[in-house]
Amino acid sequence: MPATEKTVRRSALVASAVLLSTALTAPAALAAPRPAPSATPPAHTSVVGGERLAKPGTQVNLAAGAPVLPKELSARSWIVADAESGDVLAAHNAHWRLAPASTLKMLFADTLLPKWPRTTTHRVVPSDLAGVGAGSSMVGVKEDETYTVHDLWLGVFLPSGNDAVHVLSAMNGGVEKTVAEMNEHAEELQALDTHAVSPDGYDAPGQVSSAYDLTLIARSGLQKKDFREYCSTVRAQFPGETKKNKKGKRVRGSFEIQNTNRLLRGDYDVPVYQGIAGVKNGNTTHAGATFTGVAERDGKVLLVTVMNPQKKESNEVYKETARLFDWGFAAAGKVQPVGELVPPKSVEEANAAAGPSASPGQAGGTGAGSKPVASAHTGGGADGMGVALGIAGGVVVLLAGGAFLVNRRWPLPDMVRRRSRP
Repeated sequence: MPATEKTVRRSALVASAVLLSTALTAPAALAAPRPAPSATPPAHTSVVGGERLAKPGTQVNLAAGAPVLPKELSARSWIVADAESGDVLAAHNAHWRLAPASTLKMLFADTLLPKWPRTTTHRVVPSDLAGVGAGSSMVGVKEDETYTVHDLWLGVFLPSGNDAVHVLSAMNGGVEKTVAEMNEHAEELQALDTHAVSPDGYDAPGQVSSAYDLTLIARSGLQKKDFREYCSTVRAQFPGETKKNKKGKRVRGSFEIQNTNRLLRGDYDVPVYQGIAGVKNGNTTHAGATFTGVAERDGKVLLVTVMNPQKKESNEVYKETARLFDWGFAAAGKVQPVGELVPPKSVEEANAAAGPSASPGQAGGTGAGSKPVASAHTGGGADGMGVALGIAGGVVVLLAGGAFLVNRRWPLPDMVRRRSRP
């Protein structure tokens, strides 16, 4: 399909989807009810990304020689997408609005990461930790201690620390302001199934997202070098509490934190997935287990999101994700897409304004030699991991707040592909 025709089709599709999604979701957002616990998906959902994705059930177009989908999939919703082209290879109830748990931290990070340099320091006061939900996952932030923004983001991504989320929210002007900005950013990303109530994903009435939206959010976050680094870090040192040693001198040690993403770190019944590079997992009583992952194999980069497996075995969300990754890599080039991951609204508008005659470096232009947004970085993470994803090329769309790559490549460094089980 010619680029101009695809742009026009995409813009028209998104415009109609915005109207439909608003009509469907606005009353729910105002009333802020919990998602229905029914195991039956709604008959009508958003059409963002294509009409096939609005349909309930599994959507896939298998061509000759394509592998069949895994049989042992119990998740209420899942999606397999090409991170580079945006093609959705297969999906199951892609737009079903469900509780996201800590996968919502991807939206939190994508919204707030650009706000401060990683060297910025903050001394924690008691009010910073007010409102952290009972039973929350914690990294171990202490009052009256000083942390760098880098420390806090490691606390968000690795052990999924709600305490670190609340400190960063306080630095941003408070939880209410942060949640409002998250919802604004979700709308910009065209993640129209998403409504944030808490910044950390802690269960709250009316807090919902979808497999489609979480995949969009992850794709946006992976545009950022720091996001790529944090979500790929397996383990790191986190500052401890200042105490007096035996000599009476005040000293501050550190302790190890580990990523709770089992496909990245491994577990007794889940091996490290070859080529995995993040992004975020979650688990609450209401949401069940949720996970969005990105992985590379033979130059192909896929995004997979799995929400709320009904099979209650240990680490089931990771097992189903691994099966979908395996299928996606085997099926690449052998299936017709059932939809697409749409770019942010500002990119759509830039593409439409640029048209087919965009010059190199402009929206829609292919300009040889144009700089990528970011490149692979090999420092900062424990175990020599650093950043798992680097951008090696693509069409750069310049925006007021930065850039977004269309038709991007995100190759993983060899050390990720070769990483063995810990």
